[in-house]
Amino acid sequence: MDQTENNSDLTISRRQGLLAISPIAVFLLLYLVVSLIIGDFYKMPISVALLIASAWAVIILRGKPLARRVEIFSHDAGSSNVMYMVWIFILAGAFAALAKETGAIETTVNLALRWLPAEMLIPGLFLAACFISLSIGTSVGTVVALTPLAVELAQAENGTVPFFVAVVLGGAFFGDNLSFISDTTIAATRTQGCKMNDKFKANLYIVLPAALCALGLYIMLGADVPQSVVSDVENPWLVLPYLVIIIMAVAGINVTVVLAVGIVTALLLALGSGFTLLDMFGYMGEGVDSVGNLVIITLLAAGMLGLIKAAGGINYILQVMTRRINGSRGAMTSIALLVSIVNMCTANNTVAIITVGSLCKSIATRFGLDPRKTASILDTCSCIVQSLIPYGAQTLLATSLADISPAAPWTYMYYSWMLAGMVVLSIVFKFPRRLHQ
Repeated sequence: MDQTENNSDLTISRRQGLLAISPIAVFLLLYLVVSLIIGDFYKMPISVALLIASAWAVIILRGKPLARRVEIFSHDAGSSNVMYMVWIFILAGAFAALAKETGAIETTVNLALRWLPAEMLIPGLFLAACFISLSIGTSVGTVVALTPLAVELAQAENGTVPFFVAVVLGGAFFGDNLSFISDTTIAATRTQGCKMNDKFKANLYIVLPAALCALGLYIMLGADVPQSVVSDVENPWLVLPYLVIIIMAVAGINVTVVLAVGIVTALLLALGSGFTLLDMFGYMGEGVDSVGNLVIITLLAAGMLGLIKAAGGINYILQVMTRRINGSRGAMTSIALLVSIVNMCTANNTVAIITVGSLCKSIATRFGLDPRKTASILDTCSCIVQSLIPYGAQTLLATSLADISPAAPWTYMYYSWMLAGMVVLSIVFKFPRRLHQ
C-alpha cells in the first residue's frame, strides 16, 4: 500500500478533502434527494446511485493509474468483513424463502396472533427484538430472526410493512448498543479505557428513556390494532425452525451456524410434510436469487467507501472535526459528530469506533471527560447512524427480506430518533451528573 493510502499524518487541503468525500454527496443527491423530489423511493434504484457514485470515486482518486484505483475498489469490496456479510445474506435469503414456502412463517405468525392480544403485537415485537439483540450482541442476527415474522404480522394485520420492519430494526440496535458481547461495546470500552459494566450503567441513562418512550408509543399505536380471528393451527410443529433460530441466537452461537441449522431443520420438516427435496432446493435457489441485489449494493458501497478512505476522506473529516473545540460540551459534541460522520463513510459502526477511538480518547483526556461517558457517546451515536443510513448492512438485509426500499423504514425509526434526542440532551445537560464532576 502506498504512502498516500495510509498516512494519517498528512495535512489535507479543504479542496482535496471535500473532493475525497464528494462520492457520498453524489450518492445522497442521486438516491435520497431525487427520491424525495419525485416522492417515490422505488423509482431510483439504490444500486444505480451507488454505481454512479463509485464511478465518480474512481475518477477523483488522483496520483494512481486506473488499474490501481480499480484494485483498491475491489480490495475493499472483497474484504473479509464484507464477504462475511454476503454469506449471511445468502443463508438468510435461503432460510427465509424455505420457511415461507413450507409454512413455518405463517404458522409462527398464526400462533402469535392466537395467543397474543392484538394491542401487544407491536410492543411485543419490539421487546422481542430488544431481548434477542441484548442476548446475542448483534443486530444482524436479530434482523435475520424477526424480519420475516414482522412482514407476515404486518400483512396479517393490514399494517404498514416498513413500520413493522422499523420496529425490528429499532429493537435490534437497542441490544447492539447495550450488550456486553457486542463488537461496538468492546471497541468503545477498549479504546476509551473503561470497564464494560461501567459503560453499560452510563449508557442506560441515555438508552433506557428512549426505549421506554418508543415502547409507550408502540403500545398506543397497538391499541388501534383489531383482534384477528385465527382458526386452529393445523401444523404447530412447523414453528420449530424459528424456535431453533431464536434459541440458538440467544445462546450466542455464530449467526452463520444458526442459519445453517435453521435451513436443515426446515428441510427435514418439509420432507416429513410431503415436500420433495427438489422443491426445497428450488425454494432455496429463489431465496438466494432474491438477495442478489443486496449483495451488489453491499459490494458497491464497500468499494466506494474504500476509495474515499484512500483519497484521504476519513483523515480530512478527523482533521476538520478536531480543529476548534471549546469546553466539555464542545468536546462531547465533536466526539459524537466524529463517530457519526465516519460511520456514514464506512457503513460499519465497529470500524467507525475503532477509527476515531484513539483520537476521541485524546480529546476526552484534554477536556477531562469521563471515559464511561465518551464510550457511551461513541457506541450510541455509531448505532444511531448505522440504523438510519439506507446502505447499512442491517437495513439492507431487513428491507431485502421484506422486499421494500432501503429508505422505506426511515421515517418509522422512532427509537433511533428518540435515542438521538437523548444523546443531545445528555450533552447539553451533562447527565448522568456523576460522570461530570
